[in-house]
Amino acid sequence: MTNGHALLAVGGAFLAAGVVARVGARIGLPTIPLFMLAGFVFGPHTPGLSLVDDPGELAVLAGLGLVFLLFYLGLEFSLDDLARGGRRLAAAGLGYLVLNVGGGLAFGFTLGWGSREALVIAGAIGISSSAIVTKLLVETRRVNNPEARLIMGVIVLEDLFLALYLALLQPVLSGADGFGAALADFGKALGFLLVLAALARWGGRVVSRLFGSADDELLTVCFVGVAVLGAAVAQEVGVSDAIGAFMVGMMLGGSKVAPRVHKLVLPLRDAFGALFFFIFGLSIDPGAVGTVVLPVLAAVALTLVLNLAAGAFAARLHGFDRQAGVNIGLTVLTRGEFSLVLATLAVAAGLDARVAPFVAGYVLLLAVIGPLAVVRSERLTWLVPARLTRRREPAPSP
Repeated sequence: MTNGHALLAVGGAFLAAGVVARVGARIGLPTIPLFMLAGFVFGPHTPGLSLVDDPGELAVLAGLGLVFLLFYLGLEFSLDDLARGGRRLAAAGLGYLVLNVGGGLAFGFTLGWGSREALVIAGAIGISSSAIVTKLLVETRRVNNPEARLIMGVIVLEDLFLALYLALLQPVLSGADGFGAALADFGKALGFLLVLAALARWGGRVVSRLFGSADDELLTVCFVGVAVLGAAVAQEVGVSDAIGAFMVGMMLGGSKVAPRVHKLVLPLRDAFGALFFFIFGLSIDPGAVGTVVLPVLAAVALTLVLNLAAGAFAARLHGFDRQAGVNIGLTVLTRGEFSLVLATLAVAAGLDARVAPFVAGYVLLLAVIGPLAVVRSERLTWLVPARLTRRREPAPSP
């Protein structure tokens, strides 16, 4: 690819993603599936204008998009928020993860595509989209609802699980030779996590001094450098670059410069994140998606049931009514960036070719259904039986 062709492809990608997303936003759809749709339309597998013949030629840009997406999630993660939520939040988050990840794992094994594929599918089905969930709370003006804090607490717990799951999955995807090698790879990944987590928890002052420039330009250059470098080092030591970026973000999130970094990284996250989803869309082959239509529909139905059950469980724990339970279940229904990250890792690891189109179709369908269901949640209260969210009455005094 010549420089001119590369610039044309990148500029066309940004423009196509922006135009398609702008049109779709008018009917209330989130941007993530629209970016993917734009990549699909202008990809090599569909007739008409194709920006690139090989999506792999834009792999570095997609990698930067992944870095900034996970860096931002790490920046948003707060160990203090998790501690303040108490046991009920922990129980609600654990219940959500057990239902969704466990159900996803069982579904993955039912498909019969392989054990490693089942683990990828479990993560893709089990983790909701932090970006879409947050956006839905804002756009539906439910940020001040009683259940909103619980929803965000569950998202925080999901982010913590995300880091651990990526660490666990990495030796599996890398094809470690035997249990001992897999255990060593996991230990290495866990050690990397613990070092960065310790810096995030107790190294705030040190990080603040290193990144304490009053100049926004210099601060941007520095945090971009450390995010990309952290991702690269993580990959070199056998850990996913995604988890490296996440942990670096969490490290900076515990420093005094976090509010400034949060503000400065948003344009980078939005721009390169759009490219990540667009480039993923480029790789979608409609013929391949057609082969997984039934599994996608089954996974969407399963996810709806599991999320409503998790929402009812969380609402009961916190004494919320049935409407709040439905709101919780539907708000965390959408899947997005993490599911696509797992699909990308599955492709890189050479897993079953059906995994990537399955995840793409699954994310696209839920990203459309989820927001529409949230807007109409008051009409969907009947989906959860009242007895599942009825607050328990205190036992009578003797």
